[in-house]
Amino acid sequence: MGLFGKIIAKIKGTADASTADWDELEVALLEADLGPTLSSEVTAAARAARAENAADAISQILRASLSSKSREILRTDSGPCAILIVGVNGTGKTTSAAKLAHYFAKQDAKVLLVAADTFRAAAVEQLRTWGERLDIDVAFGGDKADPASVVFDGAQQSMARQDDFLIIDTAGRLHTKDDLVAELGKVKRVVEKVMPVREILLVLDATTGQNGLAQGKVFAQAVDVTGIIITKLDGSAKGGIALAIEKALDIPVKFVGTGESIKDFAPFDPDIYIQGLL
Repeated sequence: MGLFGKIIAKIKGTADASTADWDELEVALLEADLGPTLSSEVTAAARAARAENAADAISQILRASLSSKSREILRTDSGPCAILIVGVNGTGKTTSAAKLAHYFAKQDAKVLLVAADTFRAAAVEQLRTWGERLDIDVAFGGDKADPASVVFDGAQQSMARQDDFLIIDTAGRLHTKDDLVAELGKVKRVVEKVMPVREILLVLDATTGQNGLAQGKVFAQAVDVTGIIITKLDGSAKGGIALAIEKALDIPVKFVGTGESIKDFAPFDPDIYIQGLL
């Protein structure tokens, strides 16, 4: 049963839900990482509705909390365009870059991956391994190569190949805002010498809860994040973080990862997501 399922059933089964029932609902929302503001709003909306309408009241406020911005991937009318994949180490950033490339490749798009997280040798090897497994080319440099240099070479290669997408796995170190602006800004400027950067997708781990929201705020302040990829969104009680992020940042979740398999990756569907929670 979904996040709110048991509680809604309990509320609907009573003529007048008790204070304890409503407290139980709000605690469940907090534990699901909706955050105090949204948890309070959802509880208040449910309390204001009749018991038999509690599910509808909750559904309406959840939908209103989601961003109204497009969840489609932005691209150019012709020629390659770049997508920067950003986020801290451990969120599934490199794997998400590979899964996104596979998603486009299945739609007959030409894709080139760029291993620009050169500060972590394991990230380069990880992306190269994914590329071999998925039969997708990966551009990379030497040990500790300058990320901007790797990205520039990759962009030129992608332009020559006339790819549809250039997907760049950027460094995953958590910096101050100033450091983020400097490093990611440099990468973006280098790419834009060759082709437009249409998306900056931030990867967040659903299981990190409110810490993920804090990361989102740092990156959103540092760079123009256009969309979010949430990993480990497996239907557990922590799934509420997608709502909290969209309400707080007004940045749309565009893709979700629900497991380790390459198949466990798909565009975010708000209707299915809310239905699952309810």
